[in-house]
Amino acid sequence: MSSRRDYYRDPNAPKANSLVPGGSALVLDENGAVLMQRRSDSGNWSLPGGVMDIGETLEQCVVRETKEETGLDIEITGLLGIYTDPEHIIEYEDGEIRQEFNIAYYGRVCGGRIAVSSESTEVRFVGLDELEDLPVHDTVRLRLRHYIEKRSQPYLG
Repeated sequence: MSSRRDYYRDPNAPKANSLVPGGSALVLDENGAVLMQRRSDSGNWSLPGGVMDIGETLEQCVVRETKEETGLDIEITGLLGIYTDPEHIIEYEDGEIRQEFNIAYYGRVCGGRIAVSSESTEVRFVGLDELEDLPVHDTVRLRLRHYIEKRSQPYLG
């Protein structure tokens, strides 16, 4: 059993008891493939990211989490969107039931080398054409769709 379960637009989802600011990075390689990790807690492929620590900005959090989860150093290059849908609920084994709060940034690799962490079973750049056949949560697919749409403004939702 995984230690995390995501609910999205599910009327049977438990009621949230937590709201934690977090962020993620959409990082592309020179061929347009997206940096993704396969999460060890859910088995889904996801963008690297995590929750803020006291004393850091959200941008610093995303840079730190990307390094911890993928081995790559990135710099933030823009804002993809703000994702705070109260219908995305994340339930953890410890009883925390979190409402989504994720700000997704664009990033660019500036150092490091790909490495798997304790939070992932695989890390690699994934071609957009491969994503259809991989387990990816709907909310991550939404972020990827917003990237593919080449929006002129960040998503606010």
